[in-house]
Amino acid sequence: MGCHAASWLCAPMPTATTTTGSSKFYKSTTIFCCINSPADSTHPSPSVSTGSSSRRWYNPLKKRPLDQPPEIVRHWIDSNHPFPSQETFTVVSYNILGDRNAFKHRDLYSNVPFSYMKWDHRRRVICNEIIGRNPDIVCLQEVDKYFDLVSIMEKEGYAGSYKRRTGDTVDGCAMFWKAEKFRLLEGECIEFKQYGLRDNVAQLSLFEMCEDESRKLLVGNIHVLYNPSRGDVKLGQIRFLSSRAHILSEKWGNVPVVLAGDFNSTPQSAMYQFLSSSELNIMLYDRRELSGQRNCHPAQVFDVEREISSSFILMDRFLKGCWTDEEVKVATGNADCHVVVHPLKLKSSYATVKSSTRTRGFNGEPLATSYHSKFLGTVDYLWYSDGVVPTRVLDTLPVDILRGLGGLPCREVGSDHLALISEFAFAQGTEEGNNMTSMVT
Repeated sequence: MGCHAASWLCAPMPTATTTTGSSKFYKSTTIFCCINSPADSTHPSPSVSTGSSSRRWYNPLKKRPLDQPPEIVRHWIDSNHPFPSQETFTVVSYNILGDRNAFKHRDLYSNVPFSYMKWDHRRRVICNEIIGRNPDIVCLQEVDKYFDLVSIMEKEGYAGSYKRRTGDTVDGCAMFWKAEKFRLLEGECIEFKQYGLRDNVAQLSLFEMCEDESRKLLVGNIHVLYNPSRGDVKLGQIRFLSSRAHILSEKWGNVPVVLAGDFNSTPQSAMYQFLSSSELNIMLYDRRELSGQRNCHPAQVFDVEREISSSFILMDRFLKGCWTDEEVKVATGNADCHVVVHPLKLKSSYATVKSSTRTRGFNGEPLATSYHSKFLGTVDYLWYSDGVVPTRVLDTLPVDILRGLGGLPCREVGSDHLALISEFAFAQGTEEGNNMTSMVT
């Protein structure tokens, strides 16, 4: 049946009346139906019945229900190993996305509603999440509103410290700890610029437990340089932080170490290998590919496109990264040494506490801790040394849930990163090691 045979179906129909004085006015609404054209009358669409009694109607003026965003649910994953002691503590590592960076790089958040980008909203969501998890130590990166945070955290019983980056940037690293549980014995702030390693900074804090002075802990907090092309600087920053942490740990009797932060390196990268194995022969790698960041465009992860072309990637196809003497010195500390080392024996808490393949990659690390329009992958970690062991971790989100969100921040996540949270227990023998403090001169 063509439209000429059913023109009455498309005619305006009175749907409501409005009275003004003695006159009545009718509002008209056009109703449409799905009709096969004459050319298709012999081959009706399988989705539309040709029987008059079952013809399906469609009103374009009726709104379809909006797709609901996926629910954000994160679960605690317990370790399979028994707790070595009853004394536990919880550490958070969280890049909270600096307010200035959020609007300076607005193109990264084109899929995020503007209201979710405002600092007032993000501050409330970030603080509610942190306080709701009730951690003992909180390590934050990309903090440019420290006094907004400290006023809230102090009311919850936390003490804090802050180190702003050098140069023109206004963000930095912040650390908070429960004053009733930990006492700060010594703190050190590292300005990497003093060592020719750019404007990034790091923090080291030596704590003892208030109820058991024999239990001591060194916590580091770092935001490694972002620039994917400067693998030499990234290695130099991690090498220097690890060296300082080792010295401070030995000073206080070989206390256990936890390093938190945004390391701007993926689990498949040479940088990750350096952190987990303590050494790396830099001559086996292109310094511009050390971090693995260039292989994490969302289209690559979602397999929408097999390859993402950019000026940087196209250039790398034709240019092989060579190491200059200066770059070797920045990475290893010695222009004549091609193997960079660090003195700590580190393991990742998330790689140690296993979870399902929905949230974890082949080496046990989360599939993604950060998501915006140009990146989907893992760059955040909680590393630990001998003397403590992870007892549980707060699992991250499956990639399909992140894809449904379209990007971070969102209503329930205040940053373009996910907070990493691990609970640790002191290992047996830690107390004896800490008692060596009296031998330190």
